[in-house]
Amino acid sequence: MSTNSENKSKNKEEWPIKAYKNLEFLRSDKARFIRILCELFEPEERFKVADVENTIVLFGSARTKPHKVAEAQLKSVNELIAQSSNSTKALQKQLKEAEIDLKASKYYEAARELSKKLTEWSLKLPEKDRLLICSGGGPGIMEAANRGAHEANGKSVGLGISLPFEQRVNDYISKELQFEFKYFFIRKYWFVMLAKSLVAFPGGFGTLDELFETLTLMQTKKVNGKTPIVLFGKEFWNELINFETLIEWGMISEEDLNYIHLTDSVEDAFNFVVSEVQKLEQLPST
Repeated sequence: MSTNSENKSKNKEEWPIKAYKNLEFLRSDKARFIRILCELFEPEERFKVADVENTIVLFGSARTKPHKVAEAQLKSVNELIAQSSNSTKALQKQLKEAEIDLKASKYYEAARELSKKLTEWSLKLPEKDRLLICSGGGPGIMEAANRGAHEANGKSVGLGISLPFEQRVNDYISKELQFEFKYFFIRKYWFVMLAKSLVAFPGGFGTLDELFETLTLMQTKKVNGKTPIVLFGKEFWNELINFETLIEWGMISEEDLNYIHLTDSVEDAFNFVVSEVQKLEQLPST
């Protein structure tokens, strides 16, 4: 802990320093509740200024690559193997990872296309009814979501999070709607509070966390109404989760799955989201 004399020397032009300018205190454990309040109220003010009231959230793995990038990566690994007289375990591991990346890259392109279509549809609505694409702000599927909106000449939201890795917001988010959260639970609050629909692409723990948090809030009626949810990628989701088992064991009711739509088609996902949101929000047809 710095002494008063050390603080005075650091702040000769402004001493005694005002409490709200004392960064040492604001970063301390005692000021955690202040930081939490900032992450609640500062985004709210920015959303208000930008007229952001409704979003469509797209989320999925931060590791998913664009098709061209994954294709080039696989080609590079194959060239290394061809040049090597002895294919090592390390090279075989790289090959397997590159093949998986290429397989998953179709979801990056699907998220990008879906986001573009949804943004184009939203831009045709009256300004007060428009919905912005919202992502977790980072790379992978998140980047694809913001990129699609950008390519449709629309604004989009990026709710970034400070992490030891994958710690950057992508370049396709509207500058005034770029956020960097410290606390996951506040970030999740902003995901859910504005969302009128969610589209979950294949992803890891974070994706599953967001999905089941939203399903739990809907089931327990902690959010108003229902949020239509698309699970994009039948092969992935059917291998990962057997929702029917939850019903068979009596852990959930059949109606708990009414708002989940499983698909492999961008067009089908687009039609489902638009039709459900139009019904729930009583939006005009475009």
